[in-house]
Amino acid sequence: MRTPLDRVRQAVMFEAIGLILSVPLAAIVFGFDLARTGVLAAIGATMATTWNYVFNLAFDHALKRRFGTTRKSLRIRFVHAISFEFGLMLAFLPVIAWWMGIGVIEALIVDIAFVLFYLVYAFVFTWCYDTVFPDRDAGSDQSS
Repeated sequence: MRTPLDRVRQAVMFEAIGLILSVPLAAIVFGFDLARTGVLAAIGATMATTWNYVFNLAFDHALKRRFGTTRKSLRIRFVHAISFEFGLMLAFLPVIAWWMGIGVIEALIVDIAFVLFYLVYAFVFTWCYDTVFPDRDAGSDQSS
């Protein structure tokens, strides 16, 4: 299992890199003001950082309990990424509508776009993170 410090490093790195990539992209795609989009992303990143820590801790405990290891197969990585994003999406939808002053349907479209971006990003980031900072409990093979 990862240490609390390692989990904090993972969550902070995930959100920082995600912000750098997503804010300009979202502002361009949706025609939103860059500053307003940046604040929205910062709110989302704060929510996501907390969710990231709690979700990954619970997910690893569930893996350890079910399989005896935190090693993630390709299938488990897909389940991890999808379930993480779905939980965050439900919490972030009303925030998007409120902060951007848009309707729920438009907010849902923005939320889905963020989810699609972060779904791919979470999969790639977590795989890279596990490669660069391997979890000793997961064994040596993180690629399967």
